[in-house]
Amino acid sequence: MKPAQELLYFDRYESCLRREGIYGEKPLRWAYETLVGRICLEGIIKRRWFSRLYGRWADSSYSSREIEPFIRRFNLDTGEFQSAPRSFRTFNEFFFRKLKPESRPIDPAGDSVIFPADGRHLFIPDLSKDHHLYAKGQRFNLAQLLGDTTLATRYSSGSAILSRLCPTDYHRFHFPLGGDCGEPRLINGSLYSVNPIALSRSISYIFENKRQITPVAHPELGEYLFLEIGATNVGSIVSTARSGTSVRKGEEKGYFRFGGSMVITLFQPGAFKAAPDLEEHSSGGIELYARMGDRMGTIPG
Repeated sequence: MKPAQELLYFDRYESCLRREGIYGEKPLRWAYETLVGRICLEGIIKRRWFSRLYGRWADSSYSSREIEPFIRRFNLDTGEFQSAPRSFRTFNEFFFRKLKPESRPIDPAGDSVIFPADGRHLFIPDLSKDHHLYAKGQRFNLAQLLGDTTLATRYSSGSAILSRLCPTDYHRFHFPLGGDCGEPRLINGSLYSVNPIALSRSISYIFENKRQITPVAHPELGEYLFLEIGATNVGSIVSTARSGTSVRKGEEKGYFRFGGSMVITLFQPGAFKAAPDLEEHSSGGIELYARMGDRMGTIPG
């Protein structure tokens, strides 16, 4: 096996490149970077029953023993938590914890679009063209992702923001813009990892994974799409927003249970202008770390 390659991202707040600390790095690399691991991946790990078993552990009282070591290892700021760490009865309760509202202020500008989640973000300005997608030579297959060729045609020259949540991140996701929330559509699939270790091997894992697609009608830019992508050891995607209602920018849409995950925001052509640092680093294939509520870009005037 080749020497492990570091995963680097650009930290918006520290203005520097940082190495990603990967929860479960050794088994992840084994599953995606060795022959025996890939055999197990296809036969066992990507199956939904495997993630359900892991989810049962995360829902057990025994799993609560892992909370304090996890907090120490990844240096999480418990001052942001809405509840004290000792109040969580299971690891899953800790995992989809709520934060104090003041720890994630929402950008107030009327034309701003916010990051929907804490994580590492990659911007694709034109889905009809080739871009750096975790490895050279990989192309975004919109029709496969959406499972709807008509819808894919509407967004084919639009833009996308891939927001990747690590297990260490806050795992609730929020609306990047307000509007009228449509009915979510669930597409069941496998549960591959969405870590770059996996995606550098095949971007198609995103298009094969379990995913939920929600249209949101915005009064100025029209419809945009919000997608939640399941991944290995994600017990479920839980929606907390109601369809058929008007939602505000920054309002909670839902959360992931245990595991790393991804949300994708899709805009039609000309409907979104990315923040300069998001555009700059994405053009070189480098993810930008930013938190939910901060400015992701703007609605073009």
